[in-house]
Amino acid sequence: MSQEEMHPLGEKKPGEQITCCVVGAGPAGAVLAYMLARKGISVALLEAHLDFDRDFRGDTIHPSILEVMDELGLADDLLKLPHTRLDSMSAQGGEGPFTLADFSHLKTKFPFIAFMPQARFLAFITDQAKRFPNFHLHLGARVEEVNEEDGVVRGVRYRAQDGMQELRALLTVGADGRFSRLRRLGGFEAVASSPPMDVLWFRLSRKPEDSHGVQARFGSGHVLIELEREEQWQIGFVIVKGTFQEFKAAGLEALRQAITETAPELADRVSELQDWHQVSVLSVEADRLTRWYKPGLLLIGDAAHVMSPVGGNGINYAVMDAVATANLLSEPLLSGHVSEDDLARVQHRRERPTQIIQAIVNQMQERLIKSALDPDKQVQVPRFLRWPVVREIPARIVAFGIRPEHVQ
Repeated sequence: MSQEEMHPLGEKKPGEQITCCVVGAGPAGAVLAYMLARKGISVALLEAHLDFDRDFRGDTIHPSILEVMDELGLADDLLKLPHTRLDSMSAQGGEGPFTLADFSHLKTKFPFIAFMPQARFLAFITDQAKRFPNFHLHLGARVEEVNEEDGVVRGVRYRAQDGMQELRALLTVGADGRFSRLRRLGGFEAVASSPPMDVLWFRLSRKPEDSHGVQARFGSGHVLIELEREEQWQIGFVIVKGTFQEFKAAGLEALRQAITETAPELADRVSELQDWHQVSVLSVEADRLTRWYKPGLLLIGDAAHVMSPVGGNGINYAVMDAVATANLLSEPLLSGHVSEDDLARVQHRRERPTQIIQAIVNQMQERLIKSALDPDKQVQVPRFLRWPVVREIPARIVAFGIRPEHVQ
């Protein structure tokens, strides 16, 4: 008997039927769909956009993710794609340069962070998943409704280029990011924190003689992050929360001046900023759901817990959620029955690591970022952060997070 004939959804109804519907083809959704398809589970991955190319998404592939890729047999091919290797993170403040985290001494096969455009990473994962006949990728599929029968979610209705479509599924997983429609449609409640900043993202050219990797600059009431992205710098300019309109009213020249004061080495290229359309505003938020699931529906990644960009934890924790979900739910999915207890195990596995890292980031934001954004205060970096033995702690936290997951 075929898997479809054994499907526990009762009488066959119009629309495609699948074992697992994953909504959102970001890092969490793509990795989860790949891992489930690899196990022989029929899975559909729905992405609202027609491609993966979006500006200013997380481009970091942490050592923990590279270890997962290695366990899946994908790391070697992944690292053949163009990327930048980051061995350490440094900062420049009033007391001079110092190393925030040194990854080169970590005991791992991958003692570095790989910088790779997220679109390239997602295309790689989904192309690998297409080798499995039970994997289906639907681009341009915007979820409009969840199908609910007797209090159990049984798939979704989505708008495609050719009209409304229905997808029935034993389990639906929402991995659709910080603006999750599945979170809203499912009526989930979140506990929010209040990060003190927003971030202006833009790009400036990078010269061959420039430094490599990630640089943080503190000074003049500003924080500026430089992320090496091949021939460009991706710049994150941190501002006090809610003050973007003040910056915009002051004009681009004021922004260019603030950039130059914070990072003088960029003075010869700030003129590249000619229009506010070159600047994207990220309203920094952070929250986590009190409950990640309801019958037939599970949320993971930013859909379950929106992460602050400080420390670059979002993609790392999203992928770790995906690995835990695949590890814990593959057998129930193959058996044709996924209980609420099964879904609760995913939240139990991943909730505490999320709470811990969010607490750590909240402290960093309050003690370091908030002070740095006050022009009347001089940022004082704690001396113990300059001790080599202490630098291993932030390196491990950034590289692996709390409780990294491994493929079972």
